[in-house]
Amino acid sequence: MERLVIKGGVPLKGKVKISGAKNAALPCIAATILCPGRHVISNVPRLRDVNTILEMVGTLGCDFQWEGETVSINTDRLMSYECPYELVRTMRASILLLGPLLVREGRAKISLPGGCAIGARPVNLHLKALSQMGAQMHLDRGYIFARAERLKGAEIFFDIPTVTGTENVMMAAVLAEGKTLIRNAAKEPEIVDLARFLRSMGAQISGDGTDTIVVEGVRELRAGSISIIPDRIETGTYMLAGAITQGEVEIYSCIPEHVNALVEKLRETGIEVSVGEEMIRVRGSNEISAVDVITMPYPGFPTDLQAQYMALMSIARGSCVIEETIFENRFIHVAELQRMGAKIEVNGNKAYVRGQKRLLAAPVMATDLRASASLILAGLVAQGGYTEVHRIYHLDRGYENIEKKLSDLGAILWREKV
Repeated sequence: MERLVIKGGVPLKGKVKISGAKNAALPCIAATILCPGRHVISNVPRLRDVNTILEMVGTLGCDFQWEGETVSINTDRLMSYECPYELVRTMRASILLLGPLLVREGRAKISLPGGCAIGARPVNLHLKALSQMGAQMHLDRGYIFARAERLKGAEIFFDIPTVTGTENVMMAAVLAEGKTLIRNAAKEPEIVDLARFLRSMGAQISGDGTDTIVVEGVRELRAGSISIIPDRIETGTYMLAGAITQGEVEIYSCIPEHVNALVEKLRETGIEVSVGEEMIRVRGSNEISAVDVITMPYPGFPTDLQAQYMALMSIARGSCVIEETIFENRFIHVAELQRMGAKIEVNGNKAYVRGQKRLLAAPVMATDLRASASLILAGLVAQGGYTEVHRIYHLDRGYENIEKKLSDLGAILWREKV
């Protein structure tokens, strides 16, 4: 086990480059299973989740090779249609292999997924949609078993927008017979990136980025290539890091449009934010005003930035309400922030935050990926010693070289064995 030790009180200053988006890389890697060939994906972050899905692809019989930030995947042959529990249990995005395996092999066996403890995130929406397309499904002893001849296009309506559900149906539909309509589809930039990759493979997709996606099935695909978009959640995290430390941070190699909701909220709090073509500059303020926020599907305020925003509000002037509408357990970081002196009360899906003049260094424990980031942000401003963030293996799932990037901005922190 490892922990991160942080000495707070240093305003961050300088530039930080944003890595490729993990949540765009994962579905694109899964999509390579759809057809044989050598696929090339660049701007891929070296993260635990990326390594996990590549290992899964490897267990299926495919070869992959890294060269810098580019990974090439040879999917000429598949030797298995099973994704075992030992790998799937560590990452919920493993379910993304269900659609591609079903299309390519006509069958799939995938363990029910695991990952962060932030809510149920059931896969029933995936299973219902694929069943509508002609797949036969059943669950047995923790595994999803699926069979199908060629899937048939269908009109799919999601009760709630689901990112991985939309992605799974898109990948299954590209080789289905006929047209598939996905209504109430997720609109996240990662969906658009997957559609872009599938089009490079010869897929016929339109409407990505809107709530209705149209997929015209084709008979065959070819190997594709793509450069992954920058990670909007990493972008937002470094924006908040600059804001909470009253520093001045320039974030580059990013897409400002993808974090518009956060830009507007920070400006409301009194933080100065300037936006360029592929750059955002954040200049902190010693007078941060508390501002309410409600998490929403894209383009609303992202649930993946809620915990980090709460850390900022913990030292803001006044009180605010943070309402979580996406995941039911996404306030489990509150207890750890309270250990550092934050005044937060939770009632249902709302957190009531009363800003304090300071937070205090303390040992804390990360409970999920984004909670890890919120505790680091709190540690960057905590007074009275060193903050120790335990269970940082969550962090390695979604932030590439975070210690180095923060150190380059002037933060005092290091990783050590427990």
